[in-house]
Amino acid sequence: MAGSAEADDARAAAGVIDSGRGARADIDRSSGGDAPGGGGPGGVFGRLRARVARFDRRLIWFVGPTVLVLAAIIGYPVVRAAYMSFQQDKGLDPDTGMFVQGGFAGLSNYKMWLLGDCGSGAWSCVPGTLGHDFWPAVGITFFFAVITVSVETVLGIWMATVMGRSFLGRSLLRAAVLIPWAIPTAVTAKLWAFIFAPDGIANKIIGHPIAWTTDPWASRFAVIIADVWKTTPFMALLILAGLQMIPNELYEAARVDGASAWQRFTRITLPLVKPALMVAVLFRTMDALRMYDLPAILTGDSGASPTTTMSILVTADMRQGNFNSASALSTLVFIIIFIVAFILVKFLGANAVRTQDEQRKGGAL
Repeated sequence: MAGSAEADDARAAAGVIDSGRGARADIDRSSGGDAPGGGGPGGVFGRLRARVARFDRRLIWFVGPTVLVLAAIIGYPVVRAAYMSFQQDKGLDPDTGMFVQGGFAGLSNYKMWLLGDCGSGAWSCVPGTLGHDFWPAVGITFFFAVITVSVETVLGIWMATVMGRSFLGRSLLRAAVLIPWAIPTAVTAKLWAFIFAPDGIANKIIGHPIAWTTDPWASRFAVIIADVWKTTPFMALLILAGLQMIPNELYEAARVDGASAWQRFTRITLPLVKPALMVAVLFRTMDALRMYDLPAILTGDSGASPTTTMSILVTADMRQGNFNSASALSTLVFIIIFIVAFILVKFLGANAVRTQDEQRKGGAL
């Protein structure tokens, strides 16, 4: 009996091996039978044809309408702005003094913004012109982005940690925290304009008159304070969603092992909340780089303002009727934001899907 059982097991194993070889042979035949990566029909093109053959064409009817809508409302304006950026604005020709209707301008619009070339060579734009204000606006925009996102991240983590605990009145606290984020930005700007007025609440509390809307550095910190007050709840909401995914058993096990509150925060909370945290940082950074309405309403929307951002510069150029050069500037703003977003996603871990996959693989190991 034992011998016959062993013989049956051997025959079954042989059958599995033969079936595996047959399946592998079928796959090779379906892809052409050549080695992967070769030039024959079994290489890359063979596998590509096999995938196309297995593709469910019904998916096109689900994805197609969304792609068309996005192409219409996003793709066309981007392409149109890029086209207009290579056209010349109507106005007086500085060389001839004659009025021109426009035409192809080449890279002159980009040279004006990047090199300060107003027609007489690099850095020929005099102070007071928009071409001269480009690089200061870039610096102010990144200054606002770095400071506000950093402060909002720290405060957002603290607020999310508090709201994630169980206590009486937690729902009321969460609703109250979200009120500043729900207020429209224009209303927020006017609210803080009253607070930072010469006879406003801020100066009365400090006891010293500060020109919050005219002094260069005071106006910048006024914008930062107003932006932090409004958008920190957004950061806290996204981080709180990540905290809700962390099992309580991990904290209980850490307490049993004698881990302190700081060790639990650095060893458990921060690593596991990183996907949600980086997504929040990505969204807020992109939003801060295109900041317009808050500084425009709070301190002014002219190009010479100490709080002029890149978006404010675009609208200031459009008010002067220079739609083509404004298109070039908006294209530069788009490229700058794209580069920053690419760096955050590629190198700083803002890709939430990849981060979660790495965490799962690390846990499996």
